[in-house]
Amino acid sequence: MNKYETLSKQLTELISQNLKQGITALPTEGAIAEQYQVSRQTVRAALSLLKSQGLIESRRGSGSYATGTSPDADQNIIPILIASSQEYIYPHLLTDIRASLASKGYQLQVHPTENDTSRERQILLSLLETQPRGIIVEGSKSALPTPNTDLFEKLKAAGTQLLFLHNKYDALPDEVCIKDDNYYGGYLLANHLTELGHTRIAGIFKSDDKQGPERYLGVFCCLRDHNVAFSDRNIGWFHSSDIEKLEKKQDSRFLASYIREHVSGCTAVICYNDEIAYWLIKELSYAGIRVPRDISVVCFDNSYLSELSKVRITTLTHRPHEMGSCVAETMIKMLQGIPVISQEIPWELVRKESDGPA
Repeated sequence: MNKYETLSKQLTELISQNLKQGITALPTEGAIAEQYQVSRQTVRAALSLLKSQGLIESRRGSGSYATGTSPDADQNIIPILIASSQEYIYPHLLTDIRASLASKGYQLQVHPTENDTSRERQILLSLLETQPRGIIVEGSKSALPTPNTDLFEKLKAAGTQLLFLHNKYDALPDEVCIKDDNYYGGYLLANHLTELGHTRIAGIFKSDDKQGPERYLGVFCCLRDHNVAFSDRNIGWFHSSDIEKLEKKQDSRFLASYIREHVSGCTAVICYNDEIAYWLIKELSYAGIRVPRDISVVCFDNSYLSELSKVRITTLTHRPHEMGSCVAETMIKMLQGIPVISQEIPWELVRKESDGPA
């Protein structure tokens, strides 16, 4: 074995040890030459080999750094805790995250929590045993206090990087989170409806995930700013258990109750997402209320459900692949020791057929 190959193996071990401690910078060429008693030429050849293997990269004027990929393949597996791997927004999102991670030598390992706090705890306990270098987490029932803070703290103490997706817990305010700009999204939909002349606007939002209250706030701050009267009597809230019944049994009775109790006198409804809007339009039809002739319906997500609806639904969207790519790139930077910040992905309005003038 050549000297540079021997040195590359020694440096590979050093990289592996350093990554466990969050250290990505390699010593200078001179320091390596002195420490391992080799020539500068041997050092350069070893670094070139490591670069060709994707283990290090050169930063101009700064030296060599580990890419974040570990020589130990098991350390390149990134678990993601997510509400569902099948629910309508998740397959595309997971595909984007997986592809972006794979391009840098990482594998995504999916752990569905079903938005269940106890299930989340079981998964975290199992991950504590393997101590992955990074975890992506969509919090379960994030609008509520979590009993799992202790496990997140233990993972952090063990050197695991935490990146939250869509939401994060109040008990972990300093963690990095990639999420939708929910406040602005709510504001954007309400502003669109007020520009169409609507002054009696209802809404229906999810109560136990942070996205719901954030979207609610954006809607009503917009109405306040436009001096449009608003009332909590026109707001309905649903829970994760309602979604479970809707998806497993097509039980939409909570939407029928919402129409009876909150929609009377309103000319428009802002829905938490496409799924709720899709089923709400069905219930409105059963009640003899026509969309958009009698009432306008708008929502978030721009999924296939907004196209499958009897009336194509006006909705909000992100640029293609934006969320997944941002999540993956942020996690990779965290593993490389590069400082990162939380980001909110902006929404854009996609006008379809479910809204019209008041």
